[in-house]
Amino acid sequence: MKARVRDIIKVMQSIAPPSFAEEWDNVGLQVGEKDWAVKNIWIALDPLKEVVKAACDKGIDLLITHHPMIFKPLKCVDLSTTAGSIINMALCNRMAIFAAHTNLDKARGGINDILADIIGLNNLKVLNKPVETKKFKLVVYVPLEHEKRVFEALFKSGEGRIGNYTCCTFRNHGKGTFRPGFGSKPFRGKIGEIAHTDELRIELVVAKDNLKQLINNIRKHHPYETLAYDIYPLFVSETESSEGLGRIGETNGTVSLLSLAKNIKEKLGLKYIKIAGRPDLTIDKIAVCSGSGSSLMDDFLASGAEVYISGDLGYHNARDAEAAGRGLIDIGHFASEHIIVKNLAEKLGKILTEAGFDVGIKTCDMEADPFMIL
Repeated sequence: MKARVRDIIKVMQSIAPPSFAEEWDNVGLQVGEKDWAVKNIWIALDPLKEVVKAACDKGIDLLITHHPMIFKPLKCVDLSTTAGSIINMALCNRMAIFAAHTNLDKARGGINDILADIIGLNNLKVLNKPVETKKFKLVVYVPLEHEKRVFEALFKSGEGRIGNYTCCTFRNHGKGTFRPGFGSKPFRGKIGEIAHTDELRIELVVAKDNLKQLINNIRKHHPYETLAYDIYPLFVSETESSEGLGRIGETNGTVSLLSLAKNIKEKLGLKYIKIAGRPDLTIDKIAVCSGSGSSLMDDFLASGAEVYISGDLGYHNARDAEAAGRGLIDIGHFASEHIIVKNLAEKLGKILTEAGFDVGIKTCDMEADPFMIL
């Protein structure tokens, strides 16, 4: 099955919902048209000029990056500027550019979860304020013979999300009654007479942003002239949320700051690593944040974790950690986020293959950390 940009966007939004993004962020389609055909996809960390040129030269139809190409509104598109030349190259080659940034940082299974998994953390919780996702329970009443058609619409949506599971529903049988009024066109029964029919009550959890579209899709597969359904708002405790910036987790036994740093350096294949705090500091609880983590220092100090692992940590962050008897491990911005490239390519490829789309996905192999130690 042929794919279009809109199809890939829909899958990416299921992986990293745009509602998770910070207010200052700019996620989603950066350049291109949603109706463009997609045969080949590249995954990269940054939409660098050389990356975009290489993708265009290789005939890539969609470039998906973590960092957005456009952070602030452009006042003009000057082709002599870096942004203007990138836009020009992409449009001339009909290549779309899409970004998943802080929404991919926060998402379940996103960059922070990947980083925590590489380090080997257990019993993960969100470090910063968890994402407040408004959810509802949708209840739909369906005649027995149309059960399969309605379930296909429900399962295709990917809703009914509970933890790491989707398409979670509950159903039970019952007897429905109704009296068709004059002017109605009932699926069964006669106008003016009470009808009794065997029905299924189907219920599932739906995110607010997807509720309207899901109900419209159900209508297309439901035989009743007037769809019968109920919507109940749900309260989700912050302690139940696994989506947000940063993670806190436990180690498998205690470890020293120095040995932990050496282990992380080896696992991530780093040439260098920076630490602050006593090398013999005993650690059994760790906080992590992908990318630039200095803004979450207060969350780290309030978390009870003995060490904080992130990138772009500064001098005063180190002094604050020392004063609190804690430790810091700075693995760099690039190293803490580039881990998403391979993971996202595999995840997206699996979903598209299962959905029947004929799309090739590759990772960009030309990116490197812009910093070097002499």
